[in-house]
Amino acid sequence: MADHTHIEWTDATWQPITGCAVVSPGCTNCYAMRLAGTRLQHHPSRAGLTKDTKAGPVWTGEVRLNEQWLDQPLRWKRPRRIFVCAHGDLFAEGVPDEWIDRVFAVMALAPQHTFQVLTKRADRMRDYVSGIQSKIPFLGRMPLERIHLEAAGHMEGDGGFMDVLKDHGNVYSLYLDAPWPLPNVWLGVSAEDQKRADERVPDLLNTPAAVRFVSAEPLLGPIDFMDIPWPSDRPRFPEIDDISDGRSSLHPIAGSKLDWIIVGGESGPVARPMHPAWVRSIRDQCAAAGTAFFFKQWGKWAAIDQSREADDTGWQGRGNWMILDRNGDLDIPDHRWPDEEDGEVAVIDVGKSRAGRLLDGIEHNAMPRIIS
Repeated sequence: MADHTHIEWTDATWQPITGCAVVSPGCTNCYAMRLAGTRLQHHPSRAGLTKDTKAGPVWTGEVRLNEQWLDQPLRWKRPRRIFVCAHGDLFAEGVPDEWIDRVFAVMALAPQHTFQVLTKRADRMRDYVSGIQSKIPFLGRMPLERIHLEAAGHMEGDGGFMDVLKDHGNVYSLYLDAPWPLPNVWLGVSAEDQKRADERVPDLLNTPAAVRFVSAEPLLGPIDFMDIPWPSDRPRFPEIDDISDGRSSLHPIAGSKLDWIIVGGESGPVARPMHPAWVRSIRDQCAAAGTAFFFKQWGKWAAIDQSREADDTGWQGRGNWMILDRNGDLDIPDHRWPDEEDGEVAVIDVGKSRAGRLLDGIEHNAMPRIIS
C-alpha cells in the first residue's frame, strides 16, 4: 500500500487483500501479478501468490488478508481518493465474505476518504452489496449489520480486529448510523472489450452504489456502451435513483448511472496496442451522455502521425512497429502505408512516458460529479 501512487485517477492505494486469479484476456499482462512474482515475490503479502511459467508469473488463485494494513485509511486524516486492492480483487473467488465485511467496516469509519473499488467479479459484487451472499442466515444479513452484531457480541468474532476499529470510531453503531450504500465508496468493473463489457456492466447497473464506473484498461477492442444489454431485472434503488437529476447515463441504458469511464492502453514489456478509434469512440459516447471521461494513458504503443513521419527513412526504420486494424487484428509489417479507409493504423513502440496521455492534443481528467 502507499499514501501516494503513479495511478493517474487516484491518490493512494490500499492493499488489505492481495492475490487474484486470471479470468479474462485483460489479466494476461497484469502489472500486479508481475510484481508479485518478481520484485515482491519474497514480501509476506505476496509470497506464494504466483507460480512461474514460461510466460512469466501467474496468479495461483490464493488470496491473503493483510491484517497489518486493515486500519491504514483510518490513520490518514487528509481526505484522499483510495484505490482498494490495487494488487488483487476484493471480490475474488477465494476471498471470504468476512474479509470483505472488514474492508467495508473500515470504509464506513473513514467518511473523509473516497474509496474506489474495481472488480472483474461484477456478479459477486452485486450480490454482496445487495445482501445476497449465503444460505447461512447470519451471512445473509447486510454487511454493516454483520459487523454491528459481531461487535455487540452476537457471534464469535475476532476481538483484535474489533479493538482496532473501536480505537477509530463507534463500531457498535455502524449498522445503525452508516447509510447504505456507503456514499464514499465508488464501485466499478473492468472491461477490456465488448464481450467483457456485455458480461460485467449489466451486473454493475444492478448494484446499489453512490458512483458506478468502468475501467476500460487495458482496452483491447472497441466497446459500444450503447449496445450493452439493459438488465431487465434491475431493482429500483430509491436512495440512488431519486437523485438522478444531473447524473449521467449512456443511452439507451437510460437511468443506469454510469458516472465515469476510464480508458487506458497497456504498458509493460509485452503490452498489446490500442487503436485510437476505440478511444475516440468512448470519448464521444461519454460526451454525448454527459458521462465523465478519463483518459489514463496510451501505454507502450503510440499511433504514428503519418503526415509528420512520411520522410525518406519513414517510420518503418524507427524501431518496433506494426499495423493494427479497427478490430484489433495485427498485420505483419510489409513496408506499406496502413489502409486508412479500412481502419488500419500504424503503431510504434515508444514506451509509456513518450506515448503520454494526450488524445487529439487534449488531456482528459474528468471525475464523476457527486450529488449530495
